[in-house]
This record gives sequence, structure tokens and C-alpha cells, in this order.
Amino acid sequence: MLDLNANPTTSYNAELKIWSGAREQSYYNDDLTIGQIIFRQLQSDPHRIFQISHGENTRLTRSQMLRNAAKVSMYLRAQGYLEETDIVGLLARNSTHLAALAYGCLFNGTPFHAINPSLEAHTIRHLFDITKPRLICCDAPDYEKLRTIASALGIPILIIHGRIAGVMNIQELLEASISDDYKPPQFERGIDRIMAILCSSGTTGTPKAVTISNSRQIFESHSYLNSNDIQYAPSTLDWLTGLITLVTAGVYGTVRLISQKAFCAEQFLSMCEKESISWAVVAASHIAMLANSPATDVRQLRSLRHLLFAGGHTLVATLNKMQSYLRGEGILRNAYGMTELGTCVSCNYTTHTKPKSVGRLLGNIRMRVVNESTVSVGPNELGELYCHNGQHWSGYYGNSLATAEMQDKEGWFHTGDLGYFDQDNYLHIVERKKDMLKYLGMMYYPHEIEEVIAQMPQVAEVCVFGIWNETEGDAAAASVVPKPDAQINAAQVVNFVGQRIGVKYKQLNGGAQIVPQLAKSANGKVNRQAVKAAYLETAQRTELTD
Repeated sequence: MLDLNANPTTSYNAELKIWSGAREQSYYNDDLTIGQIIFRQLQSDPHRIFQISHGENTRLTRSQMLRNAAKVSMYLRAQGYLEETDIVGLLARNSTHLAALAYGCLFNGTPFHAINPSLEAHTIRHLFDITKPRLICCDAPDYEKLRTIASALGIPILIIHGRIAGVMNIQELLEASISDDYKPPQFERGIDRIMAILCSSGTTGTPKAVTISNSRQIFESHSYLNSNDIQYAPSTLDWLTGLITLVTAGVYGTVRLISQKAFCAEQFLSMCEKESISWAVVAASHIAMLANSPATDVRQLRSLRHLLFAGGHTLVATLNKMQSYLRGEGILRNAYGMTELGTCVSCNYTTHTKPKSVGRLLGNIRMRVVNESTVSVGPNELGELYCHNGQHWSGYYGNSLATAEMQDKEGWFHTGDLGYFDQDNYLHIVERKKDMLKYLGMMYYPHEIEEVIAQMPQVAEVCVFGIWNETEGDAAAASVVPKPDAQINAAQVVNFVGQRIGVKYKQLNGGAQIVPQLAKSANGKVNRQAVKAAYLETAQRTELTD
């Protein structure tokens, strides 16, 4: 397997115009599921600490995690969870027994559909309507949000953290007895079976259920990990990075460090110092928070050997500042991936020399750069990135049309990202081809907010765009054209959106402006980039005159 203590290698075929990562052979039989692999790993060194929950002050050994997961698996089996269509819904934060629930699903070959707790109720309902889980698992604070959804689906709720009177609790499962000869079930071509279902969005912004297979690529690109590593990721299991951390901890037997709280620079520094974190994967915005925190100190981060970040752009000055807090080069790494591929695609070990790149391709990954004429182009030429991982993908659950749009008949994923490879075979991401934006780690689409603003009777036209900063991401801002003789101001627009959108990341965190017209292209289509440029220019003039 690929040793990521060395910089990944990437080759280029000039005739085919295809870049390729190193060819790697898996150690594992294709009939094994990842659950079976983890089951075997957890049997070794049973008294060794496997998971530490920061804040809950709980510690579980490998033996305890194994037995808890096996009990969840036995419960599912007793309830008749035998097929890939027997799905467990999951909406939870990182608490003590979340991993046991997830591993139990993996042991049994039962896919779990993980959804972020911050999503709006109607979006959660839409996603669960797609997969139709037989059970929804959540934390006590989210019970009321899910009760109506579960009732409509005619399914029970299981509480993972906290308690609700009269509602099934995971403790009831963990108190059950277990036979000493328990083993996960066997499957033919377990590698192709659906392991988990995460959430993504397409060009229309409609959420989709992304299937993740038992492909070895989700963990084999991290084969440098071992039982002496202490892993941490703030992501919950609905994010690919959260799933990668869950799987790699189980496969390589690392210590899994979790926290229910959202990422905070001070908390991360404290955990690094107290628990000696050696491997962490965070968002690009978290790097900015760490680099700019007055509390950050070299001594607190001395245990880190691998600090990966993904999911956005980071300023070169910020990377240089973050690098100064680390004990050597090659620790700070920029990773690029996509949920549909179920893995990291590339990783940059040289952020100190190529700070604007996302690195070279990982093992068994191939990539093409395709221009607007759908012709593959060579080095230093911009185009949409097509990616091929050579693995089976079951597509978007219940959505064959969207699946065909994402992956063509030859198996190439059309990523929607614009980028290029330089002369050293390093990948550079320029921008999203799609309009998707991300704020505070959550994805949204401008048109969702535009549709809300358009409900105002005074509004004639509206254009929403993102104003990026490295700490928070793309803050939504709006330029609004009022109807003739209508009276409206920016504060009214901001308040209107705030009253009708219940989640912070979709509100007008970048503000609003009232303008006489929107910039448009020759065909009459609103030019979002030109509108944004005018907005920023006006904002700058206002700051200078204040």
C-alpha cells in the first residue's frame, strides 16, 4: 500500500492526457466488508484504550467497543436487517456510543444514512424519504425535530446520547447479552456492498443521498497510521472526513479522540496538549482559526505528525503562519476529495513550497482535465476535473438520473471543479463549476436564499453570492433591485431572510445592498460575478467614507 510518509507520486500520459497515482494492490479479500476487517482488528490487544470522549470523560477499550458494536449488530440481525435496503437513519454528534452504533451497522452489513443535525427539518425529511430507513438514531436534543418525521415514516427512534422518557435508548441494546462465538455475516463481493450513505447536492441544490461502498480506498491512503497514533476530527459521520476517521481508527487500531462540540481553536489546542494528538483532519477554515488564534503555541502542537485540511481555499500567509507552529515540514497537508468517490483524491505534502496546490494523486486515482469542448487538455490548461478510482459506485440512492449525470458510462466522475495540473503533476483547484457555496462548514446554494428574498413584495430582482473569508467560508450577501417606487432598505432584507430561514449558514451573513440594476451578460442572464464585484466596490467606498 502507498506510504504517505513519502510524497505521493503522479505520472502523466501525454498521449491519453491522463494523470495517474501509483498503482496499489490491496491486502484484503474482495469478499470482506470493512466491518469484518474492523471486527478482526478490535480483537487484538483487547485492553488497550480505543476511544476517548473529550467533555464526556469516557474511555473505552478495544474489547468494550467490540462488544458494544457486536450487540448493536445482533439487535439489527434480530430485527431482520438483512438487505442493503434495510437502512439505519443517523442524525447525531460525536458522543461515546456513536461509534459502536456505526460499527455495529458495519459488522452487520447494514448501511447507515448519516445526516447533519444542523439541517432544516424539511431537508431532513426529504433525505429520509429517499432512503426510507427502518430506524432513526439521534441525540435527545434533536428528538422533537425528528418525531414527526419518524411518525410519518412509521418507524421508531433510538436515542444515542441523553434520554427521552418512553423512547428506546442505546443503553438497552448495550445491556443485552452476547454469545462468545459472535461473528459478522459473510457476503459475496462485500467490497461492493453499500457501507454508508452521506449527503450531497447537485447543480440544482436538491440534496441527494450518496452511497459509499466498502472500497479499501477510504482507508488505504492512510496506511501510515498505527496503534500509537491518536486521531481527531471534529466532523460528524455525515461528512466524508468523519467517516474516514471512523474507518481508519477501526482498521488501524488508533486511539479515537472525539468531542461533541464544534471546532474551537482553544479546545483543539487543549486536546493536543492533554491527549497528544498525532493525526487530525480539519476544515480549511479551522487552519485559519488556529493560525490566527493568540492562544496557539508551538509547544501545544508538538505531538502532531499529520495535520490535514480540506474543503476550501486558505491564504498563503495563513499557511506560512500555521507552518511556523509545527515542528517540521510535511506535517501540514492540503487534501482534496469528494463524497461521491468516498476517498481523498490528492494530498499536498509540500504546502511550504506549493501552497496553492492540493498535491499529487493518491493510489489508484486517475484524472483528466476537460475543456468546454469536452476535449482532454494537458498541463497548465484549465478545465473541469474528471476523476476515476476504478471502484464500484452504487450511485445516488434512488436517483439514477443524477447518478448518470455524475458518473459517465466509462466510470469517470464529473467533479464540477475547475482546475489544472502544473508541470510537476501537482493539482490546482481554481473554482467550483457549480454555484454551491459553503459557510461554517455547511453547503448551500444562492438560489435558495434568492427564492426567499423574492417573496418580498417590494423586490423586483435579486442576486445572492458568497463573500469569502478564510475563517467562516462564503458568507451569503445579496444585491436587491426594488420595484418602481417601492420603499425598502438593506436591513429589511436581512431581517426578512433571518425570520424565514432557521439556520445561520443560509442567512445574509455578508449583508445586503439596494441597487438600481443587476449586471447582466449579453443574453440577459444575471452575471453573478459582476454583481458581486459591484457589491464589494460599493462596500469598500462606504468603509472609506465612514
